[in-house]
Amino acid sequence: MIDTPRMAPPAFHLMTKPRGAICNLDCKYCYFLSKEKLYPNSEFRMSDNLLEEYTRQYIEAQQVPEVTFAWQGGEPTLMGLDFFKQAVAYQQKYKKPGMRIYNAFQTNGVTLDDEWCSFFKENDFLIGISIDGPSHIHDAYRVDKGGQPTFSRVIRGLDYLKRHGVDFNVLTTVHAANVPHPLEIYRFLRDEVGTQFMQFIPIVERDNDTGFQEGDAVTERSVTAEQYGRFLSDIFDEWVMNDVGRIFVQIFDVALAAWTGNRPGLCIFEETCGTALALEHNGDVYSCDHFVEPKHKLGNLQVIPLTEIVASDKQFEFGQAKRDSLPDYCRQCEVRFVCNGGCPKNRFIETPTGEPGLNYLCAGYRAFFNHVDHPMKLMARELAYGRPPANVMYTLAQEKLALERKFVGVGRNDPCPCGSGLKFKKCHGRRSG
Repeated sequence: MIDTPRMAPPAFHLMTKPRGAICNLDCKYCYFLSKEKLYPNSEFRMSDNLLEEYTRQYIEAQQVPEVTFAWQGGEPTLMGLDFFKQAVAYQQKYKKPGMRIYNAFQTNGVTLDDEWCSFFKENDFLIGISIDGPSHIHDAYRVDKGGQPTFSRVIRGLDYLKRHGVDFNVLTTVHAANVPHPLEIYRFLRDEVGTQFMQFIPIVERDNDTGFQEGDAVTERSVTAEQYGRFLSDIFDEWVMNDVGRIFVQIFDVALAAWTGNRPGLCIFEETCGTALALEHNGDVYSCDHFVEPKHKLGNLQVIPLTEIVASDKQFEFGQAKRDSLPDYCRQCEVRFVCNGGCPKNRFIETPTGEPGLNYLCAGYRAFFNHVDHPMKLMARELAYGRPPANVMYTLAQEKLALERKFVGVGRNDPCPCGSGLKFKKCHGRRSG
């Protein structure tokens, strides 16, 4: 029997790092800076020939009408503006008839100026800015190579983006220094930064000497599962009462998709993975941005065509392992439909019965997704009837008013009228006291 070669997926994502791990900052929790050790004596600059070959292969491999080039690092602006002007030129050279090309660009923002932002606007780049909150929070870990704070320089970069009308969103990491301040951070991003789109990415930093996904200990900078769940829940409570339809938080969008019966749409919450790969500065392709390490290297696109790399047995098995290694504890979980066990990089603790492969953030995800169940069902119902999910704000306001009326005259040791089964002083009485 002759084996039939596996077909490449019709679309896949490639996180491209033209400068590798080289960065002008020295963020204390960065998982990628250590990848510099993989390439001793490298200049860490993607060549023009490789840029063209990558662009050609990537576009050719995509069987969809819209293709996004994702640029990250390290810090991609360190390649210089001319590199990205050439990148856009190659995209136009190789794009298929009717195909739309987009560029997403993740930056720390400190090198942005009028020239960069004029280019971004002219070429419709979507910019992701990394900022962890107000200055006293942001500067706890996000420092430069001299250990100096970076907040003022990031804000200056944001001002350039706004001045030129560049579309941007915000990526905020959640770690030991900022996790106690969810509402301060959310309101700062909403009211002062002025972003409509937010991501809250948990820092789960393995404590080892390799920088790889190894071991079961985490650093003191890492967030705990319980902290992350409370952080998300507190922000959700503010958002769902005030900001639905005008502020978009990635994990809330993911949840609503799942509650409406659709796929979550974010790799960490999909049942399987394997279609979000990483490209290093020299053409090496890895299974995932979080697994840039020797055992997950798939090949070099200058030697093996990208379509073959993506369709390889090694990558297929990497993606399927996410589902196949899911512990029974997760398979029986009430929120599996939205969580699916989370990202494999964080599956390094045991279940209560001793099964390996439980996500370090499990308790937080479970608490958060259960916390949002009622509002999500309300929003899903509105969408099913062709109405805006923002209607949930009125419904919840009415429910809150009705519940507060029940609190009148309730003693501290009486059962809470909300039906939780707790005494009032341990439930809504504690929150309002």
